[in-house]
Amino acid sequence: MESRAHPSRPDVTTTEIVGGPEPLTVGLHPADDSWPATYREHERRIRSAIGSALAVDVEHIGSTSVPGLAAKPIVDLVVAVPDITDEDAYLGPLLAAGYRLRVREPGHRLVRTPERDVHVHVYERGAPQVDAYLLLRDHLRADPADRALYEQTKRDLLAQQWDDMNAYADAKTSVIEAIKDRARERQHGRGGA
Repeated sequence: MESRAHPSRPDVTTTEIVGGPEPLTVGLHPADDSWPATYREHERRIRSAIGSALAVDVEHIGSTSVPGLAAKPIVDLVVAVPDITDEDAYLGPLLAAGYRLRVREPGHRLVRTPERDVHVHVYERGAPQVDAYLLLRDHLRADPADRALYEQTKRDLLAQQWDDMNAYADAKTSVIEAIKDRARERQHGRGGA
C-alpha cells in the first residue's frame, strides 16, 4: 500500500449529501450484459475528463460488476486519485464532464450521472475502502454460494419500502461484512498468512 501523500489542504470533516435523502425507487433487475459496456464507456469518459496529467485507477465495482448477479440497474465505479483533497484535479473535470456531485465526506466523493444510473466513488489511492470493494467483487465472482446469499439478501430487503437509499445500503452491511470475512479467509488460505 502506498504511503499517504501530503494533502495540499485538509479534507472535509463533515458529510454533505447534496439534495438530501432520496427514496429507493429502483428494484432488482436480472444481470444485464450491457453493464460491462456501460462501465467501459464511463471509464473512458472519466479518464478523458481527468486527463493524462493525473494518474487514476478506475474499476467496475458493485453488483453490476459480478456476472450473473441480479442488481439495481446502477453501474458503480471506483476511482482512486493521488490526493482526495485536490478536488480541482478531479472533481472539477468530472463535473464538467456531466457528472453531478452527490456526496462529499471525509476520504470520499460521489458523483453520478443526471439519470442516476452510474455512480462514481472517488477515494484516495491506498484507501482501504477501495481494497474492500475489490475484495467483495472478486469473491462474489468466484463464490456461487455467497453470490446467491447476497442476491437473496437484496431481494428480501427490496421487498420493503425504503425512504432513504442509504438506509437500504446500511441494512445490507452485516451480510456484506460476513462475506468479506470469508473472502479474507479464502485469500489468506490460498496465499499463506
